[in-house]
Amino acid sequence: MSVYTTITPAEASAFLTRYSLPPLAALTAIRGGIENSNYFVLLDDGRELVLTLFEELSAAQAAFLGPLLAHLAGKGVRVAAPLQDVRGRWLGTLAGKPAQLAPRLAGTHPEQPDTAQCRAIGMALAQLHLALADYPLQRVNAHGAVWWNEVVSRWRGRLATEDAGLLEQTLRLHDEACQRHHDLPQGLIHGDLFRDNTLFKAGEVSAILDFSETGQDYWLLDMAITINDFCRAWPGDRPDPARCRAFIAGYEERRLLTDGEHGALPAFLATAAMRFWLSRLDVQLRNREEQRSGEHVLEKDPAEMRELTRYRLQAACA
Repeated sequence: MSVYTTITPAEASAFLTRYSLPPLAALTAIRGGIENSNYFVLLDDGRELVLTLFEELSAAQAAFLGPLLAHLAGKGVRVAAPLQDVRGRWLGTLAGKPAQLAPRLAGTHPEQPDTAQCRAIGMALAQLHLALADYPLQRVNAHGAVWWNEVVSRWRGRLATEDAGLLEQTLRLHDEACQRHHDLPQGLIHGDLFRDNTLFKAGEVSAILDFSETGQDYWLLDMAITINDFCRAWPGDRPDPARCRAFIAGYEERRLLTDGEHGALPAFLATAAMRFWLSRLDVQLRNREEQRSGEHVLEKDPAEMRELTRYRLQAACA
């Protein structure tokens, strides 16, 4: 993840004392995402942890994460459940931000997933959805339909006519799909299951990371988000039908899709691309307004998701 809040080894060491952990041996900033500040923490005894400072969520808003991840770990989902401090708290405060410590799990991000890895992440996502089905968290998807309609309204006048038209077409396609397939299954979703929020080891999913976006929405939206990032014709970046089929086959080993989900998938693939096009536009604007820059701040290109939105729209309307 990017680093927006800089902390010193002394500050990290003071935070560690709340957990009765061995002394800090090394602190390393992590660059790779766009929302929170993250550091690798190496302890004197060789253990490795990840320290996360939440940049967008308040302490009250982030409080759901500890119990949620403990629940998922209990269900056998491979997640990095945060540590509890000496007072039993999952969440603390560091540099004025909500902060947590979690184990650093083994594995690497899959840069160019093959069909076997696409099948594996499909299976893991279905397992996640089923594990969340009975979890009593009421939390809306912060980047769902209400959000993207509001963002489109703000960006409509700032974009080229063609780009604004792409957004309007995607909104119509999504609304029509939801009306036509009114019984699409819903529940808690991950909301951001990109390659850099997963770890693989020996071809298997070893961890699903970063549940900050978890909220209620269509499970199909979660699938579409993951398909759009994983299922590409690597080393090229065009969507790959063979990898998509492998993902769906893996998912259906755990949960069969409904007829409506099969029918609505093309529209949701366009919607998922649009959702990240919009969020990247907003992050880019915010970074400029707040003068966020430097080697530890990653800004993903909105144009990538604009072109993916265009491609998905063409496929859905063909």
